[in-house]
Amino acid sequence: MSNVAEASDLERAPPFVRLTATHKLFVYLCAVFVACLLLGDVIGGKTIATALGPISVGILPFPVTFLLTDIVNDFYGAKGARFLTLLGFWMAVLAYCILQLSTWLSPDVSTYFTQTEFAKIFGGSAQLFIASIVAYLIGQFLDIHVFQFWKALTKSRHLWLRATGSTILSQIADTVAINVIFWNWSASKDPTSFLGRMAPSERWTWIGQKIGREYAIKFAVAVALTPVVYALHEWIVRGLRIAPEPHAERAGGDLPPDLRE
Repeated sequence: MSNVAEASDLERAPPFVRLTATHKLFVYLCAVFVACLLLGDVIGGKTIATALGPISVGILPFPVTFLLTDIVNDFYGAKGARFLTLLGFWMAVLAYCILQLSTWLSPDVSTYFTQTEFAKIFGGSAQLFIASIVAYLIGQFLDIHVFQFWKALTKSRHLWLRATGSTILSQIADTVAINVIFWNWSASKDPTSFLGRMAPSERWTWIGQKIGREYAIKFAVAVALTPVVYALHEWIVRGLRIAPEPHAERAGGDLPPDLRE
């Protein structure tokens, strides 16, 4: 009877009180994910020098999005990860629309940013937005699929394999997509631009080198984040007492010999 009474009291409780630790964790993960995704788009226009060459500072928050995708994928399954991906997509669309509208509006004489400064920083480019969204969706959905494949194959063992393996592969698709779409589109839109004046073979060489440089950094970051994945996973399991979603049963036998513990 006490269990029935407790269940009845919970049903009558305010909506927030009915939220469990699992629900609250999902909200936090989604919030951090969206924040990093949007910040990466906003700050992406600034480049910094590295030993490999210039790279965008947008590369700093984006690894966090892949890390959180893997955590959501593990604890909330493919449906939860797809929900997170589409949430990020719609928030990016919303942010883009607001930034375009605020850029279009005429400034007052008291404005801190001039119209030119504001448009350069926040106005963005339609080509860059579309290229980044296409790359984002390709990378995210590939990451989700590969993660679940490895999780089922290893029967939820070897967290490093499904987390790092899925991220490394999806980052290839993400990096190739955004560079190929954006830089070829930009060159065709403006024949007088840096790439527009290049011969096709020279342009593809430049794009290929940029892809290789950026992917090398993303690869290193993905490997370096492996301990963070384990630490976050352990904290959720032991600290919050939230269990990962069970792996899907996979037809075709047991784990390959070289992956067995």
